[in-house]
Amino acid sequence: MVRIRVLVVDDHRIFAESLAAALAAEPDVDVSAAGSGPAALRCLERAASEGRRFDVLLVDADLGGHVPGTRPAAPVRSGDEDGLVDGISLVTGVRSGQPGVRIIVLAEKDDPRRAALALSAGASGWVAKDCSLSRLLSVIRGVLRDETHLPPALLTGVLRELTAARKHRTESELLVESLTPREREVLRCMVAGLGRKAVAERLYLSPHTVRTHMQNVLGKLGVHSTLAAVALARRAGVGPADLDGPSAGDVVERGGQLA
Repeated sequence: MVRIRVLVVDDHRIFAESLAAALAAEPDVDVSAAGSGPAALRCLERAASEGRRFDVLLVDADLGGHVPGTRPAAPVRSGDEDGLVDGISLVTGVRSGQPGVRIIVLAEKDDPRRAALALSAGASGWVAKDCSLSRLLSVIRGVLRDETHLPPALLTGVLRELTAARKHRTESELLVESLTPREREVLRCMVAGLGRKAVAERLYLSPHTVRTHMQNVLGKLGVHSTLAAVALARRAGVGPADLDGPSAGDVVERGGQLA
């Protein structure tokens, strides 16, 4: 019999233990539980190093108490037990480090925006916490067949959210395409967190020239701050510059002006 290895990730201990116990009663399911994002990441790493990777993660949408989508993706290698990793960030981090793991988000209530964020982050399903065990098992087995599961009542709202997100991404991509090759280099350095002086050293330009490029980037992107430019670049899929060269500094912004 092929067994399904499931990891329940929820900071409500009673719920996590109860769900784990119910799933463990199934003859083809092995289940473990973690009470935080960092603990879940350690479980995943340990299981991978021992050659017994988890197949499915069940992640609390409200894990850590943060609003999903407002924090950067959690690194897969994180040992900070006290660190808070929200549910959507955990989805992003796990999919980045272990793409073979299927992730189902468990939610207290239906929310099209958050469900769309979860799917965009790489989740394969969004399920109500109060659904029946048979329904949850059906979803678990379904995502292992590469199916995506959403409550029917959420479908229209999630499609609307995903369409809007795609539109914003397309608009951002068009703005980035308006940049010159040098301006794109500067933008990638900004995404990597390099300040004006560090960009100048990296690209062998004068600080004054870099400042001009940065101002041109902001103008063409239609934003008024470095942080806004970085956010738009990320929506457009612009990655950071490779930082194997000069050391990276922080993006510094004072009163909305480039520092």
